[in-house]
Amino acid sequence: MPLVRLDISHVRNLSSVRFEPSPQVNVIVGKNGSGKTSVLEAIHLLSFGRSFRSHKHKTYIQHENEACIVFAQLHQTQGSPIRVGLQRYRDGQIDVRIQGQRAQSVVELAERLPVQLINPDAFRLLEGSPSIRRQFIDWGVFHFDKDFIQAWRGWQKALKQRNTLLRRGKIPLSLLAAFDQELIRLGEQVNQSRKAYVEKLTPHFVKVLSLLTTELSVSLQFFQGWDAQKSLQMAVEAGRERDIELGYTHTGPQRADLRVKTATGDALDTLSRGQQKLVVSALKIAQGQLLIDMGRPLVFLVDDLPAELDANHRQKLCQLLESLNSQIFITSVEPDTTDFTWADTTDVRQFSMNNGELSLIEQRFAGELNE
Repeated sequence: MPLVRLDISHVRNLSSVRFEPSPQVNVIVGKNGSGKTSVLEAIHLLSFGRSFRSHKHKTYIQHENEACIVFAQLHQTQGSPIRVGLQRYRDGQIDVRIQGQRAQSVVELAERLPVQLINPDAFRLLEGSPSIRRQFIDWGVFHFDKDFIQAWRGWQKALKQRNTLLRRGKIPLSLLAAFDQELIRLGEQVNQSRKAYVEKLTPHFVKVLSLLTTELSVSLQFFQGWDAQKSLQMAVEAGRERDIELGYTHTGPQRADLRVKTATGDALDTLSRGQQKLVVSALKIAQGQLLIDMGRPLVFLVDDLPAELDANHRQKLCQLLESLNSQIFITSVEPDTTDFTWADTTDVRQFSMNNGELSLIEQRFAGELNE
């Protein structure tokens, strides 16, 4: 659901920002530290309940304020916009509201406001730990498979209980086996959902990457976290004695990974920084495209678009995003690096950010911008 209005209070240097974005393309230009990335951070916070810039919530709550607030109205095809809001307190509490009513969790916001982020830190998807790639997969599976979140939560609970038991020291194998039934059952569900999703994602990724560049051939390989020739039950049973020695569960879906390969090795080791950004951008766009094909609109956040990409590839990336007919927020330091050729029918709004103050510069169709 695209944002039709956004209110941000006390997020970093944004004391009070209210604006009505375009349902299509929004370009925010400002100097470093002006607050333009904080706008994207606030939208991300409203969807995920957390920032993409810091794991510490106190860092983005404005100094001398007890909480930050992000409120939005989300467009519906029929009926009035849906009112959603999130308030994050310094003590860590989160208050989520939908249509004025308290929601049970941030998951309800994530369902209504899917957000996809492309930023300079996106390289972490390739160079970071497997947990980052698992999060990438699980975000997609969450929106792709309605039963996934319940199975994932149950499996996480079973895994935590098993590891707690293992940390107590030597325990009988028979006792450990009794705990494993639920772990295996739910773990298999999680694994099958992840595997099915990656199979769906792969052709979209290959196609998107070919549109961005014809010079790269990259494949995706899903590693489930144990020997693919064995069932999870076989792997868990074979590893019980070692788990007792280690004090934790060493095999299973918690070790899953998405391996991104070229013909000569890992993409991280064989591609330049610019090529890596194209691969990561293709992954993010393909993930969004798969969701859109299911009839689920989403919001793309593109922070510091010019970084690592030349003008040609920036243009191709924007054309791809534009073709998805999604709401897009793009930030840049220099106005001339966002001078793209948008379609005449695209509603493009350009904003200026200066010391936490957002102002509309231009609001017109792209055809008028390029005259």
